[in-house]
Amino acid sequence: MTEQKAIYEEVSALLVKLFEVDPQEIKPEARLYEDLELDSIDAVDMIVHLQKKTGKKIKPEEFKAVRTVQDVVDAVERLLNEA
Repeated sequence: MTEQKAIYEEVSALLVKLFEVDPQEIKPEARLYEDLELDSIDAVDMIVHLQKKTGKKIKPEEFKAVRTVQDVVDAVERLLNEA
């Protein structure tokens, strides 16, 4: 399994567990706010959980540009690849 795929699986599981998102609705292009109906507090919760999982600090500006599930995966992957 590629790192990208593993991160995607983790983010998907988080969306289902924390926010009760229907797994059928989770696609890389799904928009967090419009399609999955998350709000800004949900986004903060997701960041906190991802920080615990990765053990890395996520910069708020990294997540300001995040709009889709794929954006989250890309941001986490960048974070994990930082030295």
